[in-house]
Amino acid sequence: MSIHLNRDMEEVHQEILAQSATVEQMIDMATQVMMQRRLDLVDQVTAMDREVDRREVHIEELCLRMLALHQPVAIDLRRIATVMKVNNDLERVADLAVNFAERAGGMHQHRDFPIPPRLPQMITHATQMVRGALDCFVNLESRAARHILRLDDEVDQMNVEVIHALQETILSQPSLVEPALHCFSASRQIERIADHATNIAEDVIYLVEGEIVRHRHLPEIESD
Repeated sequence: MSIHLNRDMEEVHQEILAQSATVEQMIDMATQVMMQRRLDLVDQVTAMDREVDRREVHIEELCLRMLALHQPVAIDLRRIATVMKVNNDLERVADLAVNFAERAGGMHQHRDFPIPPRLPQMITHATQMVRGALDCFVNLESRAARHILRLDDEVDQMNVEVIHALQETILSQPSLVEPALHCFSASRQIERIADHATNIAEDVIYLVEGEIVRHRHLPEIESD
């Protein structure tokens, strides 16, 4: 790796670390809206999303500049490609954190609404997946990244249980349809955050091992 490429890689590395920290903070704040009724944090999460959007564009520009100026190959090319994909996933997670915070805020306008017991556990799992995937990216740990992939199935199952609990609430207390729909949407945002954490973990495996593991659960397409 040339001195100039190394310098640019370090710059983009610091930017993606800053982006990761901001996105993790947004998830934490959205969780406080849900669990602690911190409605004052909704606007803060929204404001932070604008900063994430700005940095996402900056990181992409840095990566494109490196591709144009340095024409990297092998591991350097994989690293830049991975940064661009992780950058995109982080921006999407930030958007989902905003949606989550807004839906959580809508729920708490109905103080008698019972939060499904599985939802806090689902939030914890998804948050751990994001942090774990980002740690794997920073530390280049493909084995730990594979563990993240397995956690996604647990979050999916929790989401099913949350939906079932919400259906029972709507049937037994029709007056709570509105907050139940907010809760359903919030659960969906969390499930999608876990999906993006899975994407990041898959990208780490590609970066470290050079292996594309997306869609491995799908049947092979036979060629003619």
